[in-house]
Amino acid sequence: SMLGHYKNGLPCIIEEGVAKLPDRTAFAGSVATFDRLVRNMINMAEVPVHEAVKMATKTPAKIMNFNDRGALIPGLRADVILFDDNIDISFVMVNGNIVLNI
Repeated sequence: SMLGHYKNGLPCIIEEGVAKLPDRTAFAGSVATFDRLVRNMINMAEVPVHEAVKMATKTPAKIMNFNDRGALIPGLRADVILFDDNIDISFVMVNGNIVLNI
């Protein structure tokens, strides 16, 4: 795998869900998925679901000045994920195309 940009990023390996430098001298970053991060905030930090989702969507978009995304508002870009109370994903739409529908 590559940490950062694929052209000039830092090579890394992923073992047991952890990204590490190839010589295993340091962690190289997180490989946690969206659902895992949201679930952790809800279960470990006791953050309400709507706040955890905002932390994973609207806040990063705002920090990166992506003013065309980060919320489900007409006119903004939006990928859509539906999940249940356990944060198990059942539906994913990317660029208007359904890519998962369980």
